Amino acid sequence: MNKQIGESTAVRITGMGNENNVVGRDDIYSHRWGLAPSIGVGLGKKTSFTLEYFHQSDNRIPDYGVPVITKPGTTIGRPATEYGLNRHSWYGTNYDQDVSNVNMLTARLSSEISKHLTISDDLRGGLYDRYFSSSQPGCDATCTKLFFTNPSQAQINRRGHLGGPEPYQQNDWSVQNVFSARANFKTGSIRHQIIAGWDVEHIYDRRTNYAYNFNGQNGTRTDTTSMIDPSHVQPGLLLGGLGQYQGNLVNLSGGAGRKLYKTGDATDVGAFLSEQMWLAPWFSIRGGFRWDHWNSHYAATEGSTLADTRLSQQQNTLNPTVSLMYTPSDDTMVYFNWARSTTPLGLYVTNSAEPLKTSTEGFRPERASLYEIGIKQQFLHGRLGATASLFRLEKGNAIMTDPSTGSVSSSGDTQRNQGVELSLSGQITRNWSLIGTYAYYDATTTGSLTAADIGKRIQFAPKNMATIWSTYTIAPDKPWNLSFGGGLTWRDAVWLDAANTAKVPHTTEWDAMVSHMIGHRWRLALNGYNLANRLNYSNMFSDRATPSVGRTFLGSLSFTY
Repeated sequence: MNKQIGESTAVRITGMGNENNVVGRDDIYSHRWGLAPSIGVGLGKKTSFTLEYFHQSDNRIPDYGVPVITKPGTTIGRPATEYGLNRHSWYGTNYDQDVSNVNMLTARLSSEISKHLTISDDLRGGLYDRYFSSSQPGCDATCTKLFFTNPSQAQINRRGHLGGPEPYQQNDWSVQNVFSARANFKTGSIRHQIIAGWDVEHIYDRRTNYAYNFNGQNGTRTDTTSMIDPSHVQPGLLLGGLGQYQGNLVNLSGGAGRKLYKTGDATDVGAFLSEQMWLAPWFSIRGGFRWDHWNSHYAATEGSTLADTRLSQQQNTLNPTVSLMYTPSDDTMVYFNWARSTTPLGLYVTNSAEPLKTSTEGFRPERASLYEIGIKQQFLHGRLGATASLFRLEKGNAIMTDPSTGSVSSSGDTQRNQGVELSLSGQITRNWSLIGTYAYYDATTTGSLTAADIGKRIQFAPKNMATIWSTYTIAPDKPWNLSFGGGLTWRDAVWLDAANTAKVPHTTEWDAMVSHMIGHRWRLALNGYNLANRLNYSNMFSDRATPSVGRTFLGSLSFTY
């Protein structure tokens, strides 16, 4: 809802609520609600101020999918559902839960000092809390019994092969201030735009770890269920309170031991500058850089006979960028971009179980260089736009994120991803719209401490992917109007590991919609997803994959006022 108050003040309140299950997956649900009020003062004036508050609560069941297994006599592992396992199979317990709350307050001030200079300042503070407990199915030798005469003997270990998982309560806060100035001016016939400023941010993370106990046996983490007929009830499995079963805490990597608390913080002080110069109306150059000073700390404390672990890391990074833009007409632009990015290992204090480790303290950050050349072209008097680009991304000291734990570590690998991306979007006629994309990726590991991985395809990177979506409206301004559309999402098979020994098959999904406008305010619509009910995979891990939503229909009635 929007409401103007006076000449230059307005308030807005946005709210949402959502509750859903997942077609094709048992016991999975998501409940979310959020509220975002804001007020703006001085709107349309040279100086304006906006204050926004954002809250979102999320309560869901995490889904870590089905294990990847290698059929006897073969060398490539595939999701168990590729061998006939029911796609509904979920290997969680009653303890699995992901509950989070986000509260953010943002203040934005913008002022036009003169026709040549505008300044702005954004200040944001946030409070975040999360309770997370998830089963992570691991496959042992019994999984292969799925292929023999008595598949009911195949078992899943819900504690996985990682020794966990470990439930935790996470409490974080952050504050960030970004100040920028934009100047527009001329020197002779050359037009300039300069943007400069600073960015200061601090993040604090506190994670309290909990542990399970099984049948009163301290140190035992066995928690198995049938692969083909899983049960979310596990007799004798107990989730302890704070420190109750600290002997069952998961060993943190890097020699930290079994710890009750993980505490991390990171401070980034950055400065940025960029300038775009129009040497001619049809040719411009843009160049700039961002400098950052990172200061990260990590501590694993209490809960173990081992000494507490305390690590820190400081890192200075400089990331330059250069762009050339040639616009021979209003409908055509040819461009070239080069940019370098740097990602320190200690950056991920909030989503990593161990952002720093003894073996990597002071480790060089991940560095990536991107080269891209492309063209953007408009057709049909600007109604239809097309883009084509060639790119090459070179990455050194590649950072790897374990989706199951959030742990971030350096692989030490060097990687190269190069290819082509094409897109077409817009209105072919007044009633007919089209969106289409295609991408080809040549993604290869070019260097690794594991010699056998050199030349292998980068995990999770498809070779080809494409989408197409088109809609057509009949009699748009008539009472009998009707819009219908459909499209295809397609993605090649992807490898799940650096050694290319586990694979998820290609994705093909057909979607469609039909809608009708009732007057100028009401809209009735029906959307269909994965109409072929194909077994696709939405989330992928090194040894697991989550089946994506099955055939789904969503009806909606909307009102605009």
